[in-house]
Amino acid sequence: MAKKDYYETLGVARNAPEADIKKAYRRLAMKHHPDRNPDDKTTEAKFKEAKEAYEILSDAQKRAAYDQFGHAGVDPAAAAGAGGFYSSRGGNFADIFGDVFGDIFGAGRARGAQVFRGADLRYSLELALEDAVRGTEVKIRVPTMEACETCKGSGAKPGTSSTICRTCAGHGQVRMQQGFFSIQQTCPNCHGSGKTITDPCPSCHGAGRVQHTKTLSVKVPAGVDEGDQIRLAGEGEAGENGGPPGDLFVQVRLKPHALFKREQDNLYCEMPVSFATTVLGGELEVPTLDGRASIKIPAGTQSEKLFRLRGKGVRNVRSGQVGDLYCRISLETPVSLTSKQKELLEEFDRLVKAGGARHNPREQSWLDKLKGFFD
Repeated sequence: MAKKDYYETLGVARNAPEADIKKAYRRLAMKHHPDRNPDDKTTEAKFKEAKEAYEILSDAQKRAAYDQFGHAGVDPAAAAGAGGFYSSRGGNFADIFGDVFGDIFGAGRARGAQVFRGADLRYSLELALEDAVRGTEVKIRVPTMEACETCKGSGAKPGTSSTICRTCAGHGQVRMQQGFFSIQQTCPNCHGSGKTITDPCPSCHGAGRVQHTKTLSVKVPAGVDEGDQIRLAGEGEAGENGGPPGDLFVQVRLKPHALFKREQDNLYCEMPVSFATTVLGGELEVPTLDGRASIKIPAGTQSEKLFRLRGKGVRNVRSGQVGDLYCRISLETPVSLTSKQKELLEEFDRLVKAGGARHNPREQSWLDKLKGFFD
């Protein structure tokens, strides 16, 4: 049986902030908790579903994977752990809700030093149309924060070590009593690390991270379009206090092309055509991304006429369907004519006008409308 969508389970939008996700989970957990419904197996199943959804969507890294790949992008082991949460923690109501209410009421277990996930990075990658259509592999250089090699991320000078913060006793957080409420906050002395450094590392000056530029290889799938993002997991900034690294999001930007304009999976190009060709008809050679092709121009073709070449567009990166190529006819007016050419054109124009609507149906129709307007 297919799993229900996690956002649907919690009843929140896909772009819901973390606070709304926590609020929705708290409401459902209170409603369906087994201690409140001891004889109802249905509510116990709903409680486990809500808990599993919350554990995925409250974690930035898991949520990003779920948003991109659905249930397949979430570690099955993590999902199994979420499903067995109730049996492993027991039925203690305050213990189960410690992670939800702990920030406000201080419930649950005492927390240790805070671990911070590294920041996500964004890189703008400019691609030629041909590379975006066919796919390619490019090397990029990305400035980022990485764990200091000298102190291995500890922030302390080699041969020394950090000491436990006296303000928070190594927990990284302190509690403040405000009336009936006990509020937990990040320690102002160690800023959540739970430790203080008396002899900082000379390379990173105690930060545990240094600025570094790394070279990465990015595989661009065929068919990517303007604004598409390629996610490189774990290639963002290093985390703090042993936290996981962030991700790198490579955003595609398409360079202007000399011949083609892309609109989703279709390509458009403008073809200048001589007056004689549009009048008499003929065959026109047109460019495509796969080589040359030809289209037949019927006699009497009007300017701005669109000709469609099926399957000569772009293969969609998700569906695999291929778009089309549209060639727009643009009538080119002759310039720098000789006296003889002008004389022939004047004779031609006289003969055409003598034929009236038979030769110029659109012009004659417009003239009739104009006459009716003034009359």
